Amino acid sequence: MPDPIRFYYRGAVQEVRDVPPTQTILQHLREDLHCTGTKEGCAEGDCGACTVVIGSLEDGKLELKAVNSCIQFTPTLDGKALFTVEDLQQQDGSLHPVQQALVECHGSQCGFCTPGFAMSLWGMYLKQESHGLSGRQPSRCQIDDALSGNLCRCTGYRPIIDAARRMVELPAAAFDRAALAERLQALQRAHGFSYEARGGRFHAPRTLEELVRLRTEHPAALLLAGSTDVGLWVTKHMRELDDIIYLGQVEALKTVSEAGGMLEIGAGVTLSDAYAAVCRHYPDELAEMWQRFASLPIRNAGTLGGNVANGSPIGDSMPWLIALGAQVLLRGAGGERQLALEDLYLGYQQKDLRADEFVQALRIPLPRAGVQFRTYKLAKRFDQDISAVCAAFTVTLDGDLVASARIAFGGMAATPKRAAAAEAALIGQPWNEASLRAAMAAMGQDYAPLSDMRASSGYRLQAAQNLLRRFWLETRTDHPLPASAVNAFAAG
Repeated sequence: MPDPIRFYYRGAVQEVRDVPPTQTILQHLREDLHCTGTKEGCAEGDCGACTVVIGSLEDGKLELKAVNSCIQFTPTLDGKALFTVEDLQQQDGSLHPVQQALVECHGSQCGFCTPGFAMSLWGMYLKQESHGLSGRQPSRCQIDDALSGNLCRCTGYRPIIDAARRMVELPAAAFDRAALAERLQALQRAHGFSYEARGGRFHAPRTLEELVRLRTEHPAALLLAGSTDVGLWVTKHMRELDDIIYLGQVEALKTVSEAGGMLEIGAGVTLSDAYAAVCRHYPDELAEMWQRFASLPIRNAGTLGGNVANGSPIGDSMPWLIALGAQVLLRGAGGERQLALEDLYLGYQQKDLRADEFVQALRIPLPRAGVQFRTYKLAKRFDQDISAVCAAFTVTLDGDLVASARIAFGGMAATPKRAAAAEAALIGQPWNEASLRAAMAAMGQDYAPLSDMRASSGYRLQAAQNLLRRFWLETRTDHPLPASAVNAFAAG
């Protein structure tokens, strides 16, 4: 008999058999466990009504993160803990400070979205506690970020934001992290986990060697990392996935290291942790992109390696990675292979990946003297929106001359793509307005963007040219303007 899926929920270890490998956590909660506090709104990770908190041991340490249960598959819970709105009530029957604050601040009307808001707030509450900040008022930016994945059509958000401030003023609620870590330690497997039911197979290797073997034996199997895209294949496209190889238990893919002027980020590092690592080196250049990339629950689940391997033409990570000159490290039965990231993409959804290969890591150059770098995102909403245009620029200056230039855009072509003609118009030229105008004009040779619901072709091209102007205004050698001053000026 195949091994059951084992996870901790509601004070006990749950053992799950005979559910499809692509059953979502939300479906398991509502249909099998009959815990209906968690709601389905969109079934695509956008509305946040399904938000839960997942506890896992990462390098021996307990991590607690809010994720969207509607696009996470039940077998990914193996060895982890699941927390839902049913868990918030205290042992004496009183409300948790998160719940009490929502009541006091009138943070709920129809109530459908409220469980998701409560779990996102609880995730922030636990994060404050883990950083020794219990009782300290979170900033408005911290609140907005924590709630970026939750939508409400009733309250207008103000009372929910008030509740986020109020919850830390109420008597604290204890959470026994040590006891949970001990329970999860007992659930950890010494070797990989395989699960089979209803004609589907789910493999969760723990080592790179096991992953290579499984990939070689099952070249048609789907590689699953954060499920932030693949989950929609099931919930929206109704696709049947026969073989799945899950990367989330391979510890070697979750490492971050520095060597030789490069930052190496394993393909299994979450977007939250990957952006945190990169932003330590590029705080001013990437902080806004980090905040605006999807929502916190999506960043907590998705991985940078998965974003790169997916290769979406509208993915927000690839332009800045390409502009910085990032390399992608591939691994297969024949060993390792390294490519410039832009060379990985051959065409729309076409990649230079052999059948037995997978993305092992990204190697990102660290800051260097004389290098100017910026990235910008244009979208209809500030939070949780797909870019109409995503731009990234890097120039290396030798005095006032442009020694090298790397310009990359998302949303402008069938793949994340460099602007070769615009780069050529800049290299060897003074970093001045004449060169800028020549490069802006050359962009018409680089891109013929499409028109869709997010933006027209003409808007995209003009916006791309204006973003290059903004970059020049912020980095020009004579009287550069601060970003705050450029914001209003560059668009014109």
